[in-house]
Amino acid sequence: MSTMARTEPRIPTLEPPYEPAVASQLAAMMPAGVPPIGLFRTFARNLAMAGAMHGWGRHELGRSLTVPMRAREIVIDRTCARCGCEYEWGVHVAFFATRVGLDRAQVASLTHGGPADACWVDPVDALLVELVDQLHETSDVDDELWERLAACFDEAQLLDLLALCGWYHAISFLARGARVAAEPDAPRFADFLPAARPSPG
Repeated sequence: MSTMARTEPRIPTLEPPYEPAVASQLAAMMPAGVPPIGLFRTFARNLAMAGAMHGWGRHELGRSLTVPMRAREIVIDRTCARCGCEYEWGVHVAFFATRVGLDRAQVASLTHGGPADACWVDPVDALLVELVDQLHETSDVDDELWERLAACFDEAQLLDLLALCGWYHAISFLARGARVAAEPDAPRFADFLPAARPSPG
């Protein structure tokens, strides 16, 4: 029996024209005038779920989130990369990386590297990568890392960071499990592979 993963969508995205309730929900989930992305058109196959997720998603990507947008995007990009979710990683890199000042080396590190990479000149950025890695690997945060986090973030921010990482695990599971197709022109993991080092001698 083949163990190759299917790459075509398992749940087809909804296509226009949409039923009125679907059109309303999709419009609410996107910036004005921007067509709905494939992930949301997949969610809309379960309209009640899409509506419930919209409220939480608005918090995670909105002004009520207590951490800065750059911190948010570091956590999201690293979480999606660790989950192997090229779809959602690509959406966020395309829409937000430049906006929050993540350069090419930093995106490459979030995708293929680690918190000790030289691109992380701000120790808080590297700390966020450590947090995501530890949550991904252990579903917990040890006391030493927590103390360093608590020196940089208040209690509300710490809760938001934990929930943000967990939320994008859920998004990754949905996007990967449903095999949502990549957005047109979205970056791919391979676009940010580190440059090959020259062979010695």
